[in-house]
Amino acid sequence: MTIFAFPEKFLWGAAASGPQTEGTEGKPHRSIWDSWHAHQPERFFAGIGPEKVCETLHKYQEDVALMKNIGFNSFRTSIQWSRLIEDFETGKPNEEAVRFYNNYFDEMISNGIEPMINLYHFDMPEELQQRYGGFESKHVTELFSRFATTAFQLFGHKIKYWITFNEPIVPVEGGYLYDFHYPCKKDGKLAAQVAFNIMLAHAKAIKCYRELALTGEIGVVLNLTPTYTRSDSAADKKAAWYADLLFNRSFLDPLVRHQFPQELCELLATHHCLPEMSKDEVMLITDSRVDFLGVNYYVPRRVKAREAEYTLDYFTPEYYFENYIDPNGRFNPYRDNNEILPQAIYDIATNIRDNYGNIKWYLAEIGIAMDLESEGPVQPDGVIDDSFRIALMEEHLIQLHRAIGDGANCFGVHQWTFIDNWSWINAFKRRYGFYRLDLTTGKRQIKRNGLWFKSLAENNQFICEGPQS
Repeated sequence: MTIFAFPEKFLWGAAASGPQTEGTEGKPHRSIWDSWHAHQPERFFAGIGPEKVCETLHKYQEDVALMKNIGFNSFRTSIQWSRLIEDFETGKPNEEAVRFYNNYFDEMISNGIEPMINLYHFDMPEELQQRYGGFESKHVTELFSRFATTAFQLFGHKIKYWITFNEPIVPVEGGYLYDFHYPCKKDGKLAAQVAFNIMLAHAKAIKCYRELALTGEIGVVLNLTPTYTRSDSAADKKAAWYADLLFNRSFLDPLVRHQFPQELCELLATHHCLPEMSKDEVMLITDSRVDFLGVNYYVPRRVKAREAEYTLDYFTPEYYFENYIDPNGRFNPYRDNNEILPQAIYDIATNIRDNYGNIKWYLAEIGIAMDLESEGPVQPDGVIDDSFRIALMEEHLIQLHRAIGDGANCFGVHQWTFIDNWSWINAFKRRYGFYRLDLTTGKRQIKRNGLWFKSLAENNQFICEGPQS
């Protein structure tokens, strides 16, 4: 048996978002998720939209007590742009929203839970999408900076950790390449423009934060997916290089290394996808500095050199590779057979250490999905048995512990998520929470993984069979 102890003052908690937990009641505006579901409910699992979800708007006190009950010392959620802001052009806030967020954050703080607050979690206001095209527009990057400034001015005295964007590449992929987020377009050039504009919005928010001279820190959360090859052939390695460039370095290099990869610019130019930009905008992005990085990780990416002809009539990263399934891999039988690879955590950590200045970072999301049936019913002791998750989480944390021992500058772990929450077009199909959400009654029911996490968080260590790291 080995003890895996973590650094002093390590952050333990979970991540969620406003649109996935709060519900839509009381919002002065609709988000693209509200309007998309209203127009095309068939695109959502079981037709379930974001109207009610976890009812955090009314149950935040109960939820914070449950967080405290399983040892949280931190929690990440997001402020909904469409809830906080009354007037998008001026950044004027909605007073009801201000009261809610103040009460919610104060409730966490009074219970010893550090709120880490994200500004954008895929939830573009409908009005800005319809009027300007969302982040297709440079003007919307300015409106985002006004939203950010309002949030900083209202809550900056109590929030120590701010995040500009969660997974900024996902709206690009989902909304402009692969049709799983609104506006459901397929346009490689527009995708590149949206990606650039999101980075510009991030940089403008950073600038606003610095000008206010607040005492906290500000960062960004990226989903970093290590790329592994089918073989050691030169062609497969080149395919992996392209995948890493387009999915990881496209955001990681400008936002953390302060430079746009020359190879990326040349590649986009070749495909006539280079975004419109000015030298001043590029400098604003590359001159901005984050205080910390959040990293989301779920599954690895495996690729091979392209063998079949590329047939799409617009550019996607897959022009340069094909996705590959490792026939010898381990797979989660409870979530679409996705691969499980704990080693990836160590590889992410060493990449940040060796290639990105060993910036301070935390594991902002990690989770093991199961469906309702595989978790099973409540056991006689009142606990839902999701033990499948526990062993896998320990394997991932052993790799993180090994990386920290080798110099990785990691300061915390947040699992996805606290309570089973609504997840975009998947609604409640996939469950991740420490607590089960009953969709009929709204009741929260503890899972065995939550009890395991309580011991981990309160002791800042866990004990299991495994090699000394």
